[in-house]
Amino acid sequence: MIAIHSLARMYCPGEQRFAFRLRRNGQDEVLEGLSRRYTATALIGLAGEDQQIAAEVLDKHSRQDVCGRLIADLGESQELGEVALTTWAARMLQHPQAHKAVDTLRRMDPARGTYPTVELSWALTALVIGGSETTDMALAERIANVLIGSFRQESGVFPQGPTKKGLSALRAHVSCFADFVYPIQALSHYHEATGDAQAAEIACRCAEHMCQLQGPKGQWWWHFDVRTGRIVEGYPVYSVHQDSMAPMALFALAKACGRDYSRSIEKGLYWLFNPAEITGSLIDTERNVIWRKVARREPGRLVRSLQATTSCLHPAIRVPGVDFLFPPVSIDYESRPYHMGWILYAWPANSDKKLSIKV
Repeated sequence: MIAIHSLARMYCPGEQRFAFRLRRNGQDEVLEGLSRRYTATALIGLAGEDQQIAAEVLDKHSRQDVCGRLIADLGESQELGEVALTTWAARMLQHPQAHKAVDTLRRMDPARGTYPTVELSWALTALVIGGSETTDMALAERIANVLIGSFRQESGVFPQGPTKKGLSALRAHVSCFADFVYPIQALSHYHEATGDAQAAEIACRCAEHMCQLQGPKGQWWWHFDVRTGRIVEGYPVYSVHQDSMAPMALFALAKACGRDYSRSIEKGLYWLFNPAEITGSLIDTERNVIWRKVARREPGRLVRSLQATTSCLHPAIRVPGVDFLFPPVSIDYESRPYHMGWILYAWPANSDKKLSIKV
């Protein structure tokens, strides 16, 4: 499987970390940086694999070794995302020091802070997902209430996080696809763990809107207006959205609430194999890698900035002609470990999930 081979190439045994990314450099490939977040996400994916598979990826280390290093380093982290993902991995792996990760998360008290929706969602999933019995359900309830309270009923969208001042206020109305995926996933797991009906209702409402917005060729678009629920800017389209993030959220909701989202998942996978915007696929079988995204040919993030600014002035305004001026034909030739981790998590080896198209 591509995910296993890619993770093995991106693991740095000397540091017991995964690289930040693998990037194509001409005919060669180079690793850049290290990431605790991506290491935790890779472990979450590997938790559902056989020990032999994990050994192929982690060289001389075990999953427990790598997770233990993450837990030991939590004292250095001020980032909720790192702590939440490490807690998630530790609990899934039933690590003997999972309680230290839970304690660190408890001390941060995410329900009282001003954290992004994505990180709050990771924290909630970390506390309610199956695995180690060490957890804090009272904290999980408070986080769930914050997420539920932030949902915009009028638009069916979660905000990206607390409103910011200054130039960032021009983009305060914009959320991204991750702000669909991770709250849906977290509230689905929370409903499954507690039976909370409101969590299930909001997760379903958000998922229905997410699926309604899916592109005609299966694209999971990128930026949305939290005031109206409309698309602000569709590109880039990320491969991780297509093959793992959307499936894992919709699978979690289907399991919790009995709904069937297989058609939307299949459409998303179809785009990955047959992107409408380019010739070929982001799945590079020659190099055994899945490239990151299809983006516009543009300087920097020009179109996203322009669309965010104009839509801030009025929800109905969009810059015209961007598809002609800045066509979405560029491939980002890099791959990141979290993507491969989410593939393993969404499609575990012992899964009975069956679709007409598989990654």
